[in-house]
Amino acid sequence: MVRSVISQSVLLPASAEALFNMYLNADEHGAITGAPVRIDRALGSDFSAFEGMLSGTMLAVVSPSLIVQSWRSAKFNPTDPDSTLILNFNPEADGGRIDRVHLEVPDHDYDDVNEGWTKFYWTPWRAYLARKSK
Repeated sequence: MVRSVISQSVLLPASAEALFNMYLNADEHGAITGAPVRIDRALGSDFSAFEGMLSGTMLAVVSPSLIVQSWRSAKFNPTDPDSTLILNFNPEADGGRIDRVHLEVPDHDYDDVNEGWTKFYWTPWRAYLARKSK
């Protein structure tokens, strides 16, 4: 069995702690992505974004540096197990770095999930931070 791993890092112009808190704040997360988000820091709580296109469960939250979620897209087949999303938030001289490791994404959704983070998270997040700084 081949195990899929997607790994990405992005540097954004805000502190790692601020980025961590933005991801976990439903209103701010929704403002970043442009779609309603349901998220809570509590372990075992449900997560959903993009009108249910993404969903999962909070598996670990270590403030202010680590978020682990079970995660699935609406394109996963009903028999596909949830994937695991790991987000590490690290301070950098020019802002914060988010290191994303995504495990066990089904082959049929791998490219969309990989490209989707840039399209639906990293690029809009950078634009959101630019708007906030004005």
